[in-house]
Amino acid sequence: MYTPPQLLKEVIPLTQNDCFTIFSRVKTGFDFPLHFHEEFELNFIINAKNSRRIIGDHIGETDELELVLVGSNLQHGWFTHQCSSKEIREITIQFHRDLFDDKFLRRNQLSFIKNMFDRSCRGILFSKETTELLKPRLIDLPRKQGFDSVLELLSILHDLSTSRNMQILSDTSFTNTDNFSYNSRRIEKVMEYMNRHFEQPITLAEVAGIAAMTEVSFSRFFKNRTGQTFVDTLNEIRIGHAARLLIETTHSINEIADKCGFNNMSNFNRAFKKRKKCTPKNFRETYTDFGTRTFI
Repeated sequence: MYTPPQLLKEVIPLTQNDCFTIFSRVKTGFDFPLHFHEEFELNFIINAKNSRRIIGDHIGETDELELVLVGSNLQHGWFTHQCSSKEIREITIQFHRDLFDDKFLRRNQLSFIKNMFDRSCRGILFSKETTELLKPRLIDLPRKQGFDSVLELLSILHDLSTSRNMQILSDTSFTNTDNFSYNSRRIEKVMEYMNRHFEQPITLAEVAGIAAMTEVSFSRFFKNRTGQTFVDTLNEIRIGHAARLLIETTHSINEIADKCGFNNMSNFNRAFKKRKKCTPKNFRETYTDFGTRTFI
């Protein structure tokens, strides 16, 4: 019988008197369990190709070089998996949620950083080009001290926030947050409706009516504002909820499909695999393998 994994809550050795803490190490593999903590984490990894990355409900494999920003209390972990390297280099930077005051972040010059922090609640994987560009500065950061180190971290965060092709990892409905602004009250009303009624049948005609538009006009408008079709967005919402139920409950996969608005298992499996690159069964097994059953 499936037993939901209990996540490790990590206590970071970071006092209120420190701006951030940084660890730089060379290792032969990853051995820390799936965990979460209140602090933000910027994790830079070299030479760990084919290791496994879990961020929220995202499961993926690392490349030779990767850089990920993990938001507050978002479950995450890296695991050796199929990595054959015996010399993995990892630089981990952790800082308080309130390192930058909210009023400070609302200033125009900090808007990009604020937006990045908002999105980090779902985890952000930065592009290979951005990571390669910042690699020398990240490697050099542990050597800096005092005010210079704080200025350099702020500069790195700014450059990351303005970089292109960052990938948001975990689904919105899994993390129960949606900090992205669509600059459209119509879209926001539709998204709110889909998040509240995802377990029920929802048609294009229904949401077009909420937006007071024809179906054709709404489809075009929705795709322009969100970058996705209505069907793909609805499936994303449903899959996010399904992923949480797969992890946190003992419900059967059939029950979860029904609770998340899928009318048959074929549709559920197809939509889940398209979104998560694995079946619901494999997804649940992965979390069982890499989770921990001990709270600390």
